[in-house]
Amino acid sequence: MKRYIVLLRGINVGGNNKISMPELKKAFTELGFAEVSTYLNSGNVIFSSAIDDKNVLSNKIELMIKDRFDLDIPVFIVLQEKLEELLNNAPNWWGDDNKEIYDNLIFIMPPLSYEEFYNEIGNPKAEYEKVYHYKNVIFWSFSRKDYQKTNWWSKTASANVRKKITIRTANTVRKIVGM
Repeated sequence: MKRYIVLLRGINVGGNNKISMPELKKAFTELGFAEVSTYLNSGNVIFSSAIDDKNVLSNKIELMIKDRFDLDIPVFIVLQEKLEELLNNAPNWWGDDNKEIYDNLIFIMPPLSYEEFYNEIGNPKAEYEKVYHYKNVIFWSFSRKDYQKTNWWSKTASANVRKKITIRTANTVRKIVGM
């Protein structure tokens, strides 16, 4: 059995795409997944499965969400060990204990590429935000007090690529990788 982490994009944000986490957990269990747990109310699901194909898993999960919750939700799935490897390659400025800085991890959902994402979002404003690309994620940090001055803050929520990414905080990613 392999341990997977599923990040559902746009769940329970601003009163939209409401899904109860206990109901979601039950639905994952009914799909035959083991050791299912959720974290927070934002669509983070951790489970074990003998299925070794992320596309098969993604399709099963997307269909279940459509059938059970009547929502079309993009699904990002990663092996727990792969997410840990991504975190091990974070830049040294990302995810420290500085409470003035907001550290995020942007997950790029296939088939979107980093180049396509970057071409649409544009350059970060170096004086307000830092970014580092590694594989299919982008480590992104910015000052909490200056978030509205960043180039990426509003664009990640409004650009055409917004439905092809999902974002989690450093603390959330660290927590779910350890579950």
